Amino acid sequence: MRTFDVVVVGAGPGGEVAAGYLAEAGLSVAVVEADKVGGECSFYACIPSKALLRPGELLAQARRVPGVAEAVTGGLDVAAVLRRRDELIGHLDDAGQVPWLEERGIALIRGRGRLAGERRVAITAEGRDEEVVEAGRAVILAGGTRATIPPIPGLAEAKPWTNREAVTAQEIPESLVIIGAGVVGSEMSQAYTALGSRVTLVGNVLPKEEDFAGEQVVASLREQGAEVREGVRAVGVTRTDKGVVVTLSDGASVSASEVLIAAGRTPQTSGLGLETVGVTSVAVDERMRIPGTEWLYAIGDLNGRALFTHMAKYQGRIAAAEILGEPMAEEHLADGAGSPRVIFTEPQVASVGHSTASAAAANVRVRVVDIPTDGNAGGSFAGGNGGTARFLVDEDRGVLAGVTITGSEIADFLHAATIAIVGEVPVRRLRHAVPSFPTRSEIWLKFFDAMGV
Repeated sequence: MRTFDVVVVGAGPGGEVAAGYLAEAGLSVAVVEADKVGGECSFYACIPSKALLRPGELLAQARRVPGVAEAVTGGLDVAAVLRRRDELIGHLDDAGQVPWLEERGIALIRGRGRLAGERRVAITAEGRDEEVVEAGRAVILAGGTRATIPPIPGLAEAKPWTNREAVTAQEIPESLVIIGAGVVGSEMSQAYTALGSRVTLVGNVLPKEEDFAGEQVVASLREQGAEVREGVRAVGVTRTDKGVVVTLSDGASVSASEVLIAAGRTPQTSGLGLETVGVTSVAVDERMRIPGTEWLYAIGDLNGRALFTHMAKYQGRIAAAEILGEPMAEEHLADGAGSPRVIFTEPQVASVGHSTASAAAANVRVRVVDIPTDGNAGGSFAGGNGGTARFLVDEDRGVLAGVTITGSEIADFLHAATIAIVGEVPVRRLRHAVPSFPTRSEIWLKFFDAMGV
């Protein structure tokens, strides 16, 4: 039996970060991976989806800038977009990801890992006998999630696309119906509309974000030619020789070449062997440790705290610090419902902390300040498409409780708000952080003026 200080089950972003910190600190580390080093994000989510989204976003922005608009003719070169996407995901080969582990002396064990008793992991792979490895200090579970297939009659039999098929397709279907209008559904509606598919999006758009965010994304999608069916749900799916037919709750039906299901994610806990160590849940404490154990951790999407790549990396760092005896967990960890998040639609939606609805649910009294995202000198020539910046101020503490910003290329706006919220910086102190002129970051000046500081 091989023994390591730490065994990490799952080589996605969180598992990689945790393994890297531990190995660089001198511990012996093994990473167990059944699919690809780099995980869902690198091959089937963040990276390929943004490769599909960016060209359309850039083209739309260019068409809003006088002088550039006149020079832009035609649509996207779809073949070139797909070639670039394939380059960025290594043509679904993780060979380019493995050297990062090797350079740090991390052992990569290919196969499916499961707990086989305290501090033990059993690994199975086709054509190979089962191997059991031992972890002297800790085991980190970082197995992520898979697409949820809801029990809609006929859906499973219709062989729907999930995010995996959507972001790796080699041909753009003539038409596509998307069931579910959260992040994946909205982003793929954006991408496939820009790439020339006739898209129908079924569901309420971005229901977890501020109402204006969903409204603006709906208006933009419709302007681009997509059909958005809010207020209804899919109640049946049939695969025909011509494609698919999706029956809706209002009695209508939608026909398309393909159907994409984007109805959330399911943690990959099945077959993890939790029962062998008396654990029934992968819920964790602030140290990313599974309560009742001193050696078992769960990080990233698997634990359900915050399903974002950047939060998986953050949690990986927390777990590694705990294992090394250098804890970094504080009273207010930043990986909960208020985690920073960006939706790469057109307009983009970036948010951190509370929404108006979640603040009310948490009994946080907030003052709401709305500012036009492009309502300044920077917005006059940036090729923006309007948008709204909403600031929520905790009236009892005088600090920001949440920020949501919509508009063109506003993803990088978010970090200033994240720092202000995590750092609990008083609004009166923020007034002295002066944004440069002429940038769209002057939305902060408009906010300060509205607050009278």
